[in-house]
Amino acid sequence: MPQSITLTVNGIPHTLAVPPTRPLVEVLRYDLKLTGTKEACGVGVCGVCTVLVNGQLMSSCLVFAAQVDGATITTIEGLGDPEQLTPLQRAFIEHGGFQCGICTPGQIVAATALLREHPTPSDETIREWMTGNLCRCTGYLPILEAIKAAAGA
Repeated sequence: MPQSITLTVNGIPHTLAVPPTRPLVEVLRYDLKLTGTKEACGVGVCGVCTVLVNGQLMSSCLVFAAQVDGATITTIEGLGDPEQLTPLQRAFIEHGGFQCGICTPGQIVAATALLREHPTPSDETIREWMTGNLCRCTGYLPILEAIKAAAGA
């Protein structure tokens, strides 16, 4: 039996009727058409579905949408826009912090949270924060360099 929930996603309030066990990632992708947030592993280990819920990093495949009723959610679409990229998004482009692009939205969301907490992070801090975001293409060094560049390091 669907239940009514209210979410503020990227600054826009939404009221939706969702089954109690519908994952947040599905609501974002299929109901709200925010396809930057992807689903890959479905068990919270790859970071592809990373979003911010009330400012905190969360794997959207691991949480039911009903569990975050009333929350403020930020997806990759809520960070910058194609006409005005964030410094972090520009750094990912300039430093080759992406290749196939599957993990890039989750990487950028996680790195955004990292830089909010640690504006000038050490390499060790970056590695620690980004551990939950897997990438099969870049070898991680371009991602590390992009985050350092965005931090002005």
